[in-house]
Amino acid sequence: MSIKIFYDNTNYKYPGWRKTVKLLEKVIRNERMVLGDLNFIITTDSILKKVNQEFLKHNYNTDVISFDYSVGGTVNGEIYISKDTVKRNAHNYRVSLSKEMLRVMIHGILHLTGYNDNTVEEKALMRKMEDMWLTVIEE
Repeated sequence: MSIKIFYDNTNYKYPGWRKTVKLLEKVIRNERMVLGDLNFIITTDSILKKVNQEFLKHNYNTDVISFDYSVGGTVNGEIYISKDTVKRNAHNYRVSLSKEMLRVMIHGILHLTGYNDNTVEEKALMRKMEDMWLTVIEE
C-alpha cells in the first residue's frame, strides 16, 4: 500500500516527500489504522472549487477536500489540495508554503482516520493534532 502525490495544472512540487510520507504513515498508525492506498492531488483554486461544487454542493474555495474510501481499519482515500489557497494561508499565517502544505496533508489524513471539524471543539482538537504532528517532523 502506498501514499502518492499527483500534480494537476500546477508547476509546484512539494519538497521533502520521503520524510513527509514517513510522518503521514505515523499519523495513520497513531490512530491504530493501517495504510491502504492514499493519493494527494495538488491542484488550483479553480479546479478544487469545481470539486467542492460538484461533490459537496459548496460554492467557495477551500484548501483541502478529503474523499474517504477506507474499509474497516485500512485508510484509503484521495485528498485534494489547492496550492493557491494554501499559499495564501501560508502568507496570512506567516509560515512557509511547505509547512502549510504539510498541515493540510495532516488535516486530510485526520479526516480519513475519523476526525471532524464541524464544531468549535472538533476544530480545536484537529488544530491541536496538526500542531503536534508538525512538531514531530521538525525534530
